[in-house]
Amino acid sequence: MCGIAGWINLNTTKANHNAEPVLHSMCETIVHRGPDSEGLWMDETVGLGMRRLSIIDLKTGDQPVFSEDKSVVVMMNGELYNYREVRAELEKDGFKFVTKTDTEILPHLYVKYGDSFLDHVNGMYAFSLWDSRAAKLIIARDRFGEKPLYYGVFDGKLIWASEPKAILAHPAVKPELDLNALRHYVSFDYVPAPMSIYKGIHKLPAAHVLIVENGEVRTRRYWDISWAKGPTNFSLLPAANSINGGGSRIDSTTNLSLSDRAAELRELLSDAVRMRLISDVPLGILLSGGIDSSTVAAFATQHATERVKTFSIGFEEDSFDESKYARQVAKHLDTEHYDDKLSATTAGDLISEIGQWLDEPMSDGSLIPTFLLARFVRKHVTVALGGDGGDEHFAGYPMYYAHTVAAKYNRIPALLRSGLIEPAVNALPVSTDNLSFDYKAKRFVRSAKYDDVTRHHGWFGSFSIDQHKQLFTKDVLAQTDADIYRGVRELVDASDAKNVIERMQYADINYYLAEDILTKVDRAAMAVSLETRAPFLDPRIGQFAASIPVEYKLKGKIGKVILKEAMKDLLPQNILHRPKKGFGIPIAEWLKGRLNPLMHDMLSPERLSKQGLFNVEYVQKLINEHEKGAASHHKELWTLLVFQLWYSNFMSNASQ
Repeated sequence: MCGIAGWINLNTTKANHNAEPVLHSMCETIVHRGPDSEGLWMDETVGLGMRRLSIIDLKTGDQPVFSEDKSVVVMMNGELYNYREVRAELEKDGFKFVTKTDTEILPHLYVKYGDSFLDHVNGMYAFSLWDSRAAKLIIARDRFGEKPLYYGVFDGKLIWASEPKAILAHPAVKPELDLNALRHYVSFDYVPAPMSIYKGIHKLPAAHVLIVENGEVRTRRYWDISWAKGPTNFSLLPAANSINGGGSRIDSTTNLSLSDRAAELRELLSDAVRMRLISDVPLGILLSGGIDSSTVAAFATQHATERVKTFSIGFEEDSFDESKYARQVAKHLDTEHYDDKLSATTAGDLISEIGQWLDEPMSDGSLIPTFLLARFVRKHVTVALGGDGGDEHFAGYPMYYAHTVAAKYNRIPALLRSGLIEPAVNALPVSTDNLSFDYKAKRFVRSAKYDDVTRHHGWFGSFSIDQHKQLFTKDVLAQTDADIYRGVRELVDASDAKNVIERMQYADINYYLAEDILTKVDRAAMAVSLETRAPFLDPRIGQFAASIPVEYKLKGKIGKVILKEAMKDLLPQNILHRPKKGFGIPIAEWLKGRLNPLMHDMLSPERLSKQGLFNVEYVQKLINEHEKGAASHHKELWTLLVFQLWYSNFMSNASQ
């Protein structure tokens, strides 16, 4: 696990003057991603840099790595889980290796397969590859977006890095707010790829490569989930004990029962966990007590050579605390369990610290406990496996079922909905409990009337599209595009997803999972130099999940049907069937208490007026209603607060 940075001169007449100190300064901004060593390499055209967190091949695994003739050079952030099997195949072909690191398979695969070399790796990664003979640069991001990668063209150079702050360290780059990205942020709770919050800096979307050749910059998608094809259509080189060369052992056209498919899933999950236990440093499991992380822990105990360490975090507020379930699973699996507690006081102390390293705003409240958990875990291990991806693959979010309810709700006459039902729902007493009934009901009626994409993100996110005209100043509205969900609609319309549930799963995999969940985990863990791995994001599992009937994932309002079937003999029944609550924090109460002074400072009329971005009166209205208990605007206010913390740290000295 590392961080990378670099650039390529698009104008071949420009030389790399003073390249080394600039590249070093870029890498210094991401030293937290790789505190163990630095690698720099440059010629007259490119500069490649990286910071290393040593996980595999501790002695000889420093980068860059090269092809045998030194014409291909690679810097990588991440892990390639099938590198041993791939290396063995390459050695049969006569390729010579000088290290034991996983990264070294990349230049050799490129020499053998050319642009299709990524078809042969299973892992999480962001890397830069320079082919000096062809004068060709390739940078790539893994299939689900576990590793981040940003880029932009400035002063005749394409500059890239694992985090925006490293790009900002290049003297050619000055931070400038992207107003369209801001409008996306307040509704998505994150800035979706290919945008970033900075004008001119882009995210490379998951499963994409960027190629620079002959001065031309182009991107393409190199892999995608298909809802029409079966699992046998996926072709990675096999891992040891994998199923039929990395695909399914069972023909997807066969009419198989739920139990047959569950048995197949159990084998895939077991192998995905086994592959991700490879490490030359201490390793553990992030255990929330939900079915996804418990599944990972269960298979880890089967494959580990020593007692597995598990870690969880709880809350002092009862309705948010689920640590007792983690302890139950740990006892059931006989793991060496560690847990910690989070309070409002601790959270308040953390917020200013997070604002200093979070170089792109993200208002997912679980960032705080994720960071605290990562910091706690790092005291004991360097690598941790988690359960991310299970909800998206196997329809675990309650919003999937809510689309079925919305279809029925929208058949009720509009006058009855707007004149009776919605006023009654909006009049429900306000509760600050985790996912309270009134909160869910109010958000449901707020967005049920829209198309499926807008509705889905209205349930997930903070500000509805109707609120934008109230929230933003006229100047911001005049300069920006109002259709913030166009990109999602175009994506799902181009997919082969067959129904609204699959369409929303595909949207979540490409947007919410890649740009919220995985970005949150990467940023929080890398801030303390902890590597995280997600077995559910093995691409074999992703394609398997897309290939099975939707009723094997969602039946009525019950999600993860097949996963529960697969794990029924390995986990306690109450863990399998308890409702999903997520990793939320009691923001609604904290904004009235410990965080109230900070909110008033960061959202003060004077500060907002000076910025010229938000309608001062509307923001004050949200604050007043929340403090009086007339409404719970915690998501909206938290989203604005996080933006202001980011702005004060990264934009306060820059012009808008």
